[in-house]
Parts: sequence; structure tokens; C-alpha cells
Amino acid sequence: MSDDRPGPGEAEPLEAAGTGSGTGIMGLSLPYQVVVAVALAVALVLGCLHLSMVFLHVAPSNTLTKRHGEAVDDWIYPEFEQNWKLFAPNPLQQNLSVEVRAEIAGEGGEIRTTDWIDLTAQDITAIRYNPIPSHSQQNELRRAVDFYRNSHADDNRANGLRGRLSEQYIRRIAVLRLDAMPSLHGSDVRRIQLRTVTRPVPAPGWSTEKHKTTPSHRDLPWWKVTDADRPGADRSRTEAGR
Repeated sequence: MSDDRPGPGEAEPLEAAGTGSGTGIMGLSLPYQVVVAVALAVALVLGCLHLSMVFLHVAPSNTLTKRHGEAVDDWIYPEFEQNWKLFAPNPLQQNLSVEVRAEIAGEGGEIRTTDWIDLTAQDITAIRYNPIPSHSQQNELRRAVDFYRNSHADDNRANGLRGRLSEQYIRRIAVLRLDAMPSLHGSDVRRIQLRTVTRPVPAPGWSTEKHKTTPSHRDLPWWKVTDADRPGADRSRTEAGR
């Protein structure tokens, strides 16, 4: 039978029970355990409060946000501002197309006006069945129209400098598109006019909803095409001729 007693000079082993050893929080003394537990509880409460405030901020309007909206805004702004919404409150129910027509000078000086050309349809054709469509095909024309509409009144009056910049921007896009068309390449385009066509999306067959699907048009003014609108033009020259 073996003797498990320590030899001369060997330390006496500690008994597992009664040493008070442990890992993590349990390895701390009682006062430190209380401090850590309180800190974790406070962090948990603050985390739940913050998530609740963010949820109410990005959620659609409801009873809680109407009653406590000011408190939610005080918590969120400015440090935790969110610029996204949890749900889409106003899903798109319209298709918007952009069309252009041009006045072209012939060799004899006569002026002819082209038919309306659907620029949006060109983008859709380029995007369809294309696994990696370009950013310009997807967004350039749409954002140019949004830029124009947001910086003009309903009667097409520009709201300051942004309005004039939006006119130049969308006009140059249209001129570039016209110059790229084989049927108009090299033509002397004197003036152009754009219009937006809004077509309401019809209700699905299973729906009882009834609404008009007649397209509506918004005609923009006729704009004179300047050298600054053409590809490769010297952008340092202004439309005033400097």
C-alpha cells in the first residue's frame, strides 16, 4: 500500500474545500462581487433602454412615439441619430419615366423636332439581364430628376443656385444621351425639352382596390443647348460667353 504523505521538505497540499478558490466573478471577494453585479445590471438596463429608444425612433408612427416622441428624440439626437427606417411607410406605387425631344437644324437651315425619346426605357434595356449593371444606368437619370424636382417649384421656377445647377446637370445628361444615339450622331441639336411621365402601378388582380392608371405628364421648359453642354467642351466658359 502506497504512502501519500509528503516527504521531508514537501509542502502540505491544500484542501479543495475551504480554500474559497473560483473563477471569474466568483473568484473575487464579496464586496467586489457586489460591485461587478451592480455594474452589469446597470449596463444591461441601459442597453435595453437604448435598443428600445432606437426601435421607437425608426419604427412607423404609433401610440408610444406619439406620446413619448419628445423623450425619444432627446435620447437619440444628436449622438445616436439614425437616417433609416425600420419599415417602408410609403412604398412606391408609381413608375416614373424621363423623355426628351430635340430641335435639330438641317443642312438647309430648316428646324425639325424629333419625337419623344424614352431615356428611362434605354436604361431599363441596359439593366435587364445584366448581372452587373453600371451605377449610372441605375441611378444617374433618376437622381437627376429628383434633384430637379426638389429644387424647382411646380411652375418650373428654380429655387436659387441649386435649381440652376440641376437644370445644367439634367440638360447635359440629355445631350450626352442624344449624341450617343446612332440616328442623331453628328446632328446639330439646337434646343431640347424634357418631360416626366408618371404611370400609377395598377392594383394586382386579386385586389379590390380601384384607382386611375392614366399617365400624367410634366413638361419642362425648352432649353437652348450651349457649348458647355456638349462632351469635351471647355467648362471654364459660361453660358454668358466668357
